[in-house]
Amino acid sequence: MRAGRGRVSLGPVRGRVRRPVRARWRPLGRLVHAAGQGDAVSRHELLSVRGRSVAWLFPLLLLVGITAGDITTGAFEIISWTVLVPGVAAAICGVWGTAAFVVLAVTVYIMADTVWQHRNETGLPGLVLVVLGGLIAVVAAALRVGGERRMLHMRDIADTTRRTVLRPLPVGFGGLDHAAVYLSADSEARVGGDFYDIQPGPHGTRVLVGDVQGKGLGAVETAAALLGTFREAGYHEPDLATVAERLEVRMVRHRAHTAGLGRSDGDRFATAVLIGFSPGLPDAVDVVVFGHEPPMAVGPGGVRDLPVAGGLPLGMAELSPGRPGAAPPVHRLRLAADETLLLVTDGVTEARDPAGVFYRPADDIARAVAADARNAAPARLVSLVGDGTLRHCRGRLADDTTVFAVRRTPGPGEPGDG
Repeated sequence: MRAGRGRVSLGPVRGRVRRPVRARWRPLGRLVHAAGQGDAVSRHELLSVRGRSVAWLFPLLLLVGITAGDITTGAFEIISWTVLVPGVAAAICGVWGTAAFVVLAVTVYIMADTVWQHRNETGLPGLVLVVLGGLIAVVAAALRVGGERRMLHMRDIADTTRRTVLRPLPVGFGGLDHAAVYLSADSEARVGGDFYDIQPGPHGTRVLVGDVQGKGLGAVETAAALLGTFREAGYHEPDLATVAERLEVRMVRHRAHTAGLGRSDGDRFATAVLIGFSPGLPDAVDVVVFGHEPPMAVGPGGVRDLPVAGGLPLGMAELSPGRPGAAPPVHRLRLAADETLLLVTDGVTEARDPAGVFYRPADDIARAVAADARNAAPARLVSLVGDGTLRHCRGRLADDTTVFAVRRTPGPGEPGDG
């Protein structure tokens, strides 16, 4: 059972089934955040040189071309085309820039009528057309700029929400080297149901990676509830099994709360992997799997699947046939000091190529590590899997995707990641 999928629909849930769209890679964690700020900012970046806007150059060149064509040729009566200049400016310039081009267009038209007049194409009707078109262009520019500001404001709110849920993790946090990438199936999405965190404490460092069923702010709210519980229980509880039980209880409580509010998303569940790094166990790790894809161990010797029997997703423990209401068991597994734990959400495992073949990241990882053992480092590993996922599905993902890698930081005298 996969989070990020509805219980009935086979497609991603976001109010209705939607077709996958071209993904946008948003590196997180140790990697540089490279997301764009939307169409408005992307347009401004494209129309700038060394940080300075050159958007004004296009309507200016159009105005110069119209003027030169009117003066030097008699083939066309084009001076009335100056009405196009404010329209072009309204699409790419600010309000004041558009107003300036309105003044320039009107000035050029008047000069054509009074200074270099050589045809009977000018006159009051044409002037009225240019002035009226300029006023409309200024209004259109004001509406466009206002809409862009509101859109960027909403994106800032969404980014703040995402940073609150997926808080920035310091380098070496909790004695762990870590990295993550986030691949959004929706090119305009800023938040989703994927989540991860690291929580150091007196009983060791705990890691949580998961995926809430569904999309939208409801999924973000659920992820925030689980992460809040993890940050407290992961710090205070000495037993990882107790942390797992606290997460299960929190999911049930949150689901009951949303159902009590009469919301249609009150039946959410979440898949997750809970990991415990104990200070007294340098060659082992404790793992609890809540219906999630088990982690892989990647080291200089290659890739191996960890033998973990996954339990039911968070919020569904009452369906367990053995112990209804109980969290999945804790598995203690061997993990070498130079091995990295790789965790992915179902956007990776369910990525398909045009022929419908699923992506197998272990194959790419094994080849990369065989060629260079340094590719087992978290930062390189998440980049490798992120690139491989996009390459396999031709940049078209059916679900939001998180790739998270973590390992113990090398001790004194041990090699780093190069």
